[in-house]
Amino acid sequence: MNNNFLQTPIDYLKGVGPNRADLLKKELGIHTFQDLIHLFPNRYIDRTKYYTIKELQQTNAEVQIIGRITQIKTVRQQRGKRLIANFEDETGSMELLWFRGHKWIQNNLKINEPYVVFGRLNYFKGTFSIAHPEMELKPDHEKSLQSGMQPVYPSTENLSAKGISNRVINKLMQQLFLESKNDFAETLPKSLLESLKLLPKNEALFNVHFPKDQTLLSRGQYRLKFEELFYIQLQLLRKNLLHKTKIKGYPFKRVGHYFNTFFKRHLPFELTRAQKKVIKEIRNDLGSKAQMNRLLQGDVGSGKTIVALMSILIALDNSFQACIMAPTEILSVQHYNNIYELCNKLNISISLLTGSTNTSNRKEIHENLENGSLQIIIGTHALIEDKVKFKNLGLAVIDEQHRFGVAQRSKLWHKNKFPPHVLVMTATPIPRTLAMSVYGDLDISIIDELPPGRKEVKTVHRFDANRLKVFRFLKEEISKGKQVYIVYPLIQESEALDYKDLMDGYESISREFPVPQYQISIVHGKMKSKDKEFEMERFSKGETQIMVATTVIEVGVDIPNASVMVIESAERFGLSQLHQLRGRVGRGADQSYCILMTGHKLSVDARTRLETMVRTSDGFEIAEVDLKLRGPGDLMGTQQSGVLNLRIADIIKDNEILKIARSYASQLLKSDPSFSLPENLPVKTAYTQLTKYKNIWNYIS
Repeated sequence: MNNNFLQTPIDYLKGVGPNRADLLKKELGIHTFQDLIHLFPNRYIDRTKYYTIKELQQTNAEVQIIGRITQIKTVRQQRGKRLIANFEDETGSMELLWFRGHKWIQNNLKINEPYVVFGRLNYFKGTFSIAHPEMELKPDHEKSLQSGMQPVYPSTENLSAKGISNRVINKLMQQLFLESKNDFAETLPKSLLESLKLLPKNEALFNVHFPKDQTLLSRGQYRLKFEELFYIQLQLLRKNLLHKTKIKGYPFKRVGHYFNTFFKRHLPFELTRAQKKVIKEIRNDLGSKAQMNRLLQGDVGSGKTIVALMSILIALDNSFQACIMAPTEILSVQHYNNIYELCNKLNISISLLTGSTNTSNRKEIHENLENGSLQIIIGTHALIEDKVKFKNLGLAVIDEQHRFGVAQRSKLWHKNKFPPHVLVMTATPIPRTLAMSVYGDLDISIIDELPPGRKEVKTVHRFDANRLKVFRFLKEEISKGKQVYIVYPLIQESEALDYKDLMDGYESISREFPVPQYQISIVHGKMKSKDKEFEMERFSKGETQIMVATTVIEVGVDIPNASVMVIESAERFGLSQLHQLRGRVGRGADQSYCILMTGHKLSVDARTRLETMVRTSDGFEIAEVDLKLRGPGDLMGTQQSGVLNLRIADIIKDNEILKIARSYASQLLKSDPSFSLPENLPVKTAYTQLTKYKNIWNYIS
């Protein structure tokens, strides 16, 4: 079928009209025939069985019965009146009830004609009844497209209130199939259909909207889910391929003095197998003519900074500059301190640029970046200001990239004739299924082992009633010279309440850990930056033993001497946050602990989160559980969840289909990258349509 038909505005479908069209657009985003055909049912009601009145049970089930109306009467009640029809088959009789629309119903019901009625069963004083049943004359029922498995479509209160019921949407769907003669263009190659035994497109659509039975329904759903995920993967993989062929990068041909000297003489510890593998992947990228676009995932403490530094040293060996951009001042200061320490003996010029950098330093940094004498710059958003110009930026490392918008990142690319190579780092493990969809256009490297000598953090869940025992344990750790974090939740909407929780907690901790024997730091969002830094500094130098804080310490605070993390009201935190917080301890060689404190009242989800934290410290396993609990949209935040606005597939439940779709998309791009072979004409046509009409399937990001 010609695609123009599917682009017809919904107003032109028989039975819609201007008012219904406005409602469908506003409530369900249905603007065209194409949008309607992709409004897939949420669930199905089995209409394959017909009951006799004698077979009815006293349940609240939905049933379907064939019979005749023998008489109709109106009965007054406390408020208004109700219409009652006596409905009979050869085994017995029951009642059909209406509480509104009497006149229209009475004028349209036919006495002694065979009807098929459907609705929810009620039983009262020995009589079965159905209120406001769906009714069709038996000959019409047999002629209609209505199938055994009746679809239930997404709806809204407003649609129901304005009379656009499920039945109305069903009728519109039937009308659309009649007008289209169920002739929908195939979008997948014949060889793929045969290889996976998939239903053709028109059969799949028909069986999802009007399934004759469960088997055909599930085959139809599988085909459409595969197609949806296949085109997402095709788009992401093609974007990556085009990126590599079109966007030229600087080829870093040499691995020279800086890299080799650091590797042979100054490496603070033996690299893990995972780190070596990732450095090799990065070296291959940097040596090719294409721009590197790589995502580096690694749990807290897995050694991403060393990998980033060694990549930077390759840029320096090829006479290029490098930068590291971090989302917060605390994190950028920490990167600066770590990298300064590691580069000290290599005679490398390195500076820090943040919002707090004073004017004279800032001016000097700008000049040195422009004349090329400054080799590495580390900073916050300050790096993307227009005043910042590089002589030749060769590599940009972006930490915790989900905190930067696309526009912010692209500002870095435009500071050069060629865009720099890009290494994006995250300590938030992303489940593989999600990474394939959200970051499918990036190459992904994973550091999945901790450096030798690191002990796993012991995690326990304790109830508020055990608080005194917990305090005793903290005193024991402090007596060994260790330090402790005590973290309170921060929920934006109730800042006053959080502040109160924090201050109440601080007071009870001060009573339990009195001065001068104990010193306590406190850090929260209402403090000025310099006060926060002063407190952090005291804790970092070991002048205070306890740090009471809100989640401002979630990312990037690195104090190897801190061995205990106590998380108050742990049930109020998400899994990834709990995991990030736990990563703040266990950074030295000694055993560290994470104590999750909660009250006794816990929801099922909260219990699952706490049990997961106690059971495992594998960030990827935790991320998988988080994905199941929260769904992809929540996990990625609003910036990237648009990719996952799926019509029929489910990124979690259809994980296996996603993998198959990705592998077929990858094979197709290898064998025919421009879809020029005759057998791939359906793909070429569908792909062109998708990119032409961005609104067709709004899952394309």
